[in-house]
Amino acid sequence: MPNTSYSVVSKNKIKSFNKTIFVDSDKSISIRAFLIGSISEGISEIKNILESDDVFSTMNCLKKLGVKIKKNGKKNYSIYGKGLGSLYAKKNTKLNLGNSGTGLRLLSSIIATTPNIEVVLTGDQSLRKRNMSKLISLLNEFGAEFYPKSKVFLPLKIISSDMPIGIKFNSGVSSQIKSACILSGLNSFGKTTIIEKIRSRDHLEKMLLNSSNVIKIKNSKNNREIKIIGKSHLEPFRIKIPGDPSSAAFFVALTLLAKNSSLKIKNVGLNPTRIGFLDIMKNAGGRIQIKNIKNKKGEPFGDIYIKSSKLKPLRVTKKFYVRCVDEFPIIFVISSMIHGVSILEVDAENLKNKESDRIIEMKKILKQIGIKCIVKNNKIKIYGNPNVKNLDKKINVPNLHDHRICMSSFMLGLLGFKAVIKSFNTQVNSSSPNFLRIVRSLGAKYEIKKN
Repeated sequence: MPNTSYSVVSKNKIKSFNKTIFVDSDKSISIRAFLIGSISEGISEIKNILESDDVFSTMNCLKKLGVKIKKNGKKNYSIYGKGLGSLYAKKNTKLNLGNSGTGLRLLSSIIATTPNIEVVLTGDQSLRKRNMSKLISLLNEFGAEFYPKSKVFLPLKIISSDMPIGIKFNSGVSSQIKSACILSGLNSFGKTTIIEKIRSRDHLEKMLLNSSNVIKIKNSKNNREIKIIGKSHLEPFRIKIPGDPSSAAFFVALTLLAKNSSLKIKNVGLNPTRIGFLDIMKNAGGRIQIKNIKNKKGEPFGDIYIKSSKLKPLRVTKKFYVRCVDEFPIIFVISSMIHGVSILEVDAENLKNKESDRIIEMKKILKQIGIKCIVKNNKIKIYGNPNVKNLDKKINVPNLHDHRICMSSFMLGLLGFKAVIKSFNTQVNSSSPNFLRIVRSLGAKYEIKKN
């Protein structure tokens, strides 16, 4: 891939295909593995890391905080853990997390309860637009301070707490805020208790189970209680990262909507908190099978088999939302190409605070191809029409710093529309650096134009 920014034009309808692919490694697990490895005691070994801009941003910030990270070969790394409370940086060191909201929120939470740290947090244009009020409020409870006091957007200075004490926290739908609470609790005095009524992705909890004295989880009918025992010892670990189910979703969608096609995606993460998208597609008539399921350190993974399908309008209730938050841009695309009205129930506030306002931006894209989309509070109605005349429809996608908007628009291009996506590589490289290579292997054709 060239280092300079370039646009991609996708305008040729993809022909039938029957292929086997691997998708990029899981970003959520990759970032969490680096963070936990850095505060464990000993050397942690991580294989098949996602080598993307978001992960590199997190890695570079950890190095500025004194963590030694060694590359052992392609996608394989050793992390020389410093132990809880041992990260350090010179006063006012700038930590740039790029486009990574996960890296920002989770690294901030480690810093919050690590004594004697005063650093400046910043990111790219997109990350600087994301409201951090929930994170600030949470980390204030642990005693950390943010400056300027009235500001909720980056850049922000964080001053860690010298005497952090565990808290009790009611978790919402955001797995990042839940994970932030867990990480802050690790180096706080006493216990931190998290009550989770709606279960969000739990990769971090599974990693911490490697150190049984650190975390206790109790499941009941109405909620899930997570207890973090502060000031404990974190054991080093070894992990191999599976394929990212969110990255796989784009290729699942393309196969379902393409004519006479089939696809096998190998070694994809199948954590139940991450595969709501697959369940939604199955409920709509998608011909999807999961085979060869294995389990390592509590994380299931396996192969996904997909065939072209005649889908019914989608019904996405709130119980599915938290299990497919990242897939909503491609869910918009699928809904637009199905006869009938698809109804999506969402947490609008959460979706608007992603890399871009994904509800507004996807509505704009659908409007460009003549698809009606009505948004009212937390409900979205998409009036699908697979027969919309597409030869004269052109989709223009500006640089929103949002990889999922880019990839969703690209898929519309492969379904027969002309999609012109600005600064494609600088956006998509944040989480799916191999995206174009994979779609090319399926027979996709596209043009690259320098910006």
